[in-house]
Amino acid sequence: MNQHIHGQHLIGGDWTGGETSFRSLPASGAARDYASGTAALVDRAAQAAEAAFANYTATTRQARADFLDTIADQIDARADAITRTGAEETGLPEARLQGERGRTTGQLRLFANHIRTGGYLDRRHDPALPDRQPLPRPDLRMMQRPLGPVAVFGASNFPLAFSTAGGDTAAALAAGCPVVVKGHPAHPGTGQIVAEAVDAAIRSCAMPAGVFSFIHGDTHEVGQALVQHPLIKAVGFTGSLRGGRALFDLCAQRPEPIPFFGELGSINPCFVLPQALAARGPEVAQGWTASLTMGAGQFCTNPGLLILHQDRTDAFVAAAKAALQDAPAQVMLSDGIAEAYRTGVARVGERAEAVVHDRADGREARPSLFLCTAEDYLADHALGEEVFGPLGLIVTVASDDAMLALANGLEGQLTATLQMDDADAGLARRLLPVLERKAGRVLANGWPTGVEVADAMVHGGPYPASTNFGATSVGTLAIRRFMRPVCYQNIPDALLPGDLRD
Repeated sequence: MNQHIHGQHLIGGDWTGGETSFRSLPASGAARDYASGTAALVDRAAQAAEAAFANYTATTRQARADFLDTIADQIDARADAITRTGAEETGLPEARLQGERGRTTGQLRLFANHIRTGGYLDRRHDPALPDRQPLPRPDLRMMQRPLGPVAVFGASNFPLAFSTAGGDTAAALAAGCPVVVKGHPAHPGTGQIVAEAVDAAIRSCAMPAGVFSFIHGDTHEVGQALVQHPLIKAVGFTGSLRGGRALFDLCAQRPEPIPFFGELGSINPCFVLPQALAARGPEVAQGWTASLTMGAGQFCTNPGLLILHQDRTDAFVAAAKAALQDAPAQVMLSDGIAEAYRTGVARVGERAEAVVHDRADGREARPSLFLCTAEDYLADHALGEEVFGPLGLIVTVASDDAMLALANGLEGQLTATLQMDDADAGLARRLLPVLERKAGRVLANGWPTGVEVADAMVHGGPYPASTNFGATSVGTLAIRRFMRPVCYQNIPDALLPGDLRD
């Protein structure tokens, strides 16, 4: 990290401090001080973004693609510093951070290649029909155009892939929108190093300075000021249901409401169908518990809910218990996340039978496993609330019809999984139309952790999984969130955007 600018904000090309500061709370290593963001800094960043918008939007797709590639190159050039600082701040292992850095740079390069082809613009042309009767038709051309400055909130559980230069930032920049990032206080040093990489790319590619700003903050003031600033035209957010819903409501209450693309919460139900359970129940239990505890369960696609028939429950529960009861404690991303996990475990423990209920102190967590019936689950909304961490809830059903009823009773999810054998096809055929209305991604014989960054990926779903069920925060379709269609009627060719001319 550049020691000269440590702890500062990046506002329209300038590194600047502040009158107050906050201290980081790393999992290891020394705590450090970072300047606190303010509404005044948000205003400066938004003004800089608006000033950059016209020039940035006028750049060619090739120039913006080269910019995204250069950001990726600059992040890779800081690989060692990112891994070292990220491991100290979050407690994540180095291999996980190295993999996440590859995912971050990979999606930047994926978006760069995608915008070079121009397909995301969805260009359409209805030529003029001057001789049409009874009325002539004008020349009509349509293309997706960028919305304007976008606010992005760094996520606690992905210090790289969903934070400073993560998917939301990459998508907005690819769309032609300047970005103002509110860094997450759980990993401020990591966020700043990545912001330095973006700053270097801006200078290398001669992009407008205000195309990217980065603001530290450990209070709600910066977030509230961002979503309420009149120059901000859209928001990308990954975080808790409570925090995201509060920001979503602020966006809706503005004099000019703006879209809030929030990923808020999901328990990612997994249905183990009868023949699969009979044929390979212990194997399924091993796969489920491995996915459940990966990264201390701190993934938005963590499979926290599993549904199976009650007459074959015992062997499965025994296998899951054996896999979880001796699992070591894992470091959580922050003290607050660890405490929230323990609170969630206590809440579920008041409502369901404990199978594995181990407590870890401080910033560590151990897996917990609970059991209840479908009737109890459907009657108690609290059992369906996300617990961020390695908590699994097994729900037993008495019949295929009861499994279908439980599926119908689910809230919106990021994912839904079917563990099935060929003989389960009839029940799977009944479940699939329900699950595709409940989730953005439906899997067969896999586990939802490990989101592929690819053209066909959907990472979103009906509320409360996300606030916009028609969008995704992963994959190239994510770019479209920050664009809107504009129709040009009889506009002379010389005045049209370059991508829409003959």
